[in-house]
Amino acid sequence: MKLFVQPVDFTRVQTLVYHLPEGPILALPSEGMEEFLELELSIGHVCDTSDIDGVVHFFPRGNA
Repeated sequence: MKLFVQPVDFTRVQTLVYHLPEGPILALPSEGMEEFLELELSIGHVCDTSDIDGVVHFFPRGNA
């Protein structure tokens, strides 16, 4: 059970950075993707820095 889990507010997100296993990253613009993205914390970890720089980092399980 996770405590203090807050949903990601995509209205402030400009870029989604997906951290792939073994180090590479995939940076995607978030414009128009809100309805397709549903980041489940059970399959990884989310680092939401959108208040600071407009970026959300997603680390899939096994790469977090």
